[in-house]
Amino acid sequence: MRIIRQCRRSAGFSLIEVLCAILILGIGLVGLTQGLTTALSSSKESELQTNAALIAAGRIEMLRADGFIRDGIEEGEGEGGLSLYRWKQTVSGTTIDGLHEVDVVVEHTKSGEPIYELRTFLFDPPLSSSTDESATRKDSATSRKKDRRRR
Repeated sequence: MRIIRQCRRSAGFSLIEVLCAILILGIGLVGLTQGLTTALSSSKESELQTNAALIAAGRIEMLRADGFIRDGIEEGEGEGGLSLYRWKQTVSGTTIDGLHEVDVVVEHTKSGEPIYELRTFLFDPPLSSSTDESATRKDSATSRKKDRRRR
């Protein structure tokens, strides 16, 4: 009979073992939840920065496409799905004639925090010197043609 009682005591789990298992499982679930939350917030931050970079690059490409560059400051806000963004574009001249420094800052509309900043230099030849140079090139090309005909 004694042997049967000892078997009954060792069969199954004690309350302490069950509580330890629940504690370990709970810690694992909290870690998993924290990891998922961090991954989602990182993904959202990455999306914000990517969109801001595309807006800044688009503003610079618009300057290139215009064909001329004017010094000054322009501001604007994103439209439609990009309403979370506000941009500020600053174009300023440099000591080199025709070279302009372009700075585009994209901010979060609600918080006002800068998300992305893009700086570059763009060259737009001055109108007066480019006209003189093109006239000089045409004159030299014309004189070379005349020299060839004389030979």
